Amino acid sequence: MVRPVKPRFVRGPPWIDYFKPRGIPLSALDDVVLNVEELEAIRLKDLEGLEQEECANKMKISRGTFQRILSSAKKKIADALVNGKAIRVEGGNYKMPARGRGMGFGSGAGGPPAVCVCPACGNQQPKVAGLPCSQMKCNKCGSFMMRGG
Repeated sequence: MVRPVKPRFVRGPPWIDYFKPRGIPLSALDDVVLNVEELEAIRLKDLEGLEQEECANKMKISRGTFQRILSSAKKKIADALVNGKAIRVEGGNYKMPARGRGMGFGSGAGGPPAVCVCPACGNQQPKVAGLPCSQMKCNKCGSFMMRGG
């Protein structure tokens, strides 16, 4: 019997959930799906510069599991950069800490704003729960939206 996968702890949902090569329509691109915990591993190790043991502790997983998540994320990012694919950030097996406790959140910390922004015309629309901004179309110009910040 397979052991159930433990959820990985992440700081919060990504503010931006889609990246694509400039000048190529989204409909013409293949994409790579980067899980939220893979993005968190990249953030902790490469952006924050933490040691793997510290990263694993923050995500509440073993160092070996952290290494596997990090390797998977880097392979996906390399595939997207080298082969001109879009990167979509979604899904995975993760949990976020309760407000005001753990993982460096202050008691007044909040999540990202619940708004999607059109990169073409600047129009803002409320984010629809369960639907990434990158899959929403602008109600003014029809372009795909992106997460607002």
